[in-house]
Amino acid sequence: MMIAARGTSSGIRRPRRRKDVIFIMDVILGIDIGGSTTKIVGLDTRGTVLSMLRVRAEDQVTSLYGALGNYLTSNHLALTDVRRVVLTGVGASYVDGNIYGLPTCKVDEFSASGTGALALSGQSSAVVVTMGTGTAFLHAGPQGVRHLCGSGIGGGTLGGLCHKLVGMERFGQIKRLAESGDLKQVDLTIADISKSAADSLHPDMTAANFGNLAEDASPADLAAGVVNLVLQAIGTMTVLACQSCDADTVVAIGSMTTLTQAEANFQLFEKLYGIHYIIPDNATFATAIGAGLCSLRKKAVE
Repeated sequence: MMIAARGTSSGIRRPRRRKDVIFIMDVILGIDIGGSTTKIVGLDTRGTVLSMLRVRAEDQVTSLYGALGNYLTSNHLALTDVRRVVLTGVGASYVDGNIYGLPTCKVDEFSASGTGALALSGQSSAVVVTMGTGTAFLHAGPQGVRHLCGSGIGGGTLGGLCHKLVGMERFGQIKRLAESGDLKQVDLTIADISKSAADSLHPDMTAANFGNLAEDASPADLAAGVVNLVLQAIGTMTVLACQSCDADTVVAIGSMTTLTQAEANFQLFEKLYGIHYIIPDNATFATAIGAGLCSLRKKAVE
């Protein structure tokens, strides 16, 4: 399994200004307006990523303008440094016309996600799983990007269930809490119910999520159980998605890939089904990066 370091800035160049010299920039801004956060990425005209930023806001339009202003300020850019703004994500439908007078276009989210996933992973084709508020399964390759299926299980599920179970709904809080949880206090495994299971069933596989819930399970245990449930549901669907298009490589992108448990979960699916899982560096920003790349390649642009 290939897991690249996530959330790092390796290989990312930042534009600079000196007081006595103005560096003329020609930046493409790819902006992924999601259900809860907005991701913005600057690329040069060769498709090289310059820098990245993520912001959270109560509504998509506020998040968009907040992200754009924050990005320009943080990177010492003026509006005249921006060649084009490229929007994608569910929130792009709320935006009409040009932003701040800048040339603005849109790229459909599936094309952006597939393009960004392949670019970051170095793959020529793969099943791409976008792990956001919900989850989408795509096949991306030389012939383009095709939507295979989707699931309502994702980050929204994680936040909603943890809000009821442990009184937390913010992703960062849940992530930290779940890291100290014990799944033995929550889940029933194959080893719990059988001494001689079939060869295709690993003893550590979950037989029933929340099927062994202890009366003294702590909030951390419950959070870990919810994280495991969501990740395993997504993992199972990646297997079915691969079988539907005869693929053996999965590239996972989106904010949910930053969960500590994601790597271990996908490693188990890799052992069981022989599928190669990749979480590329900067996977959270893959869709925003893909939007910028699509605009440069003039593919799927509205």
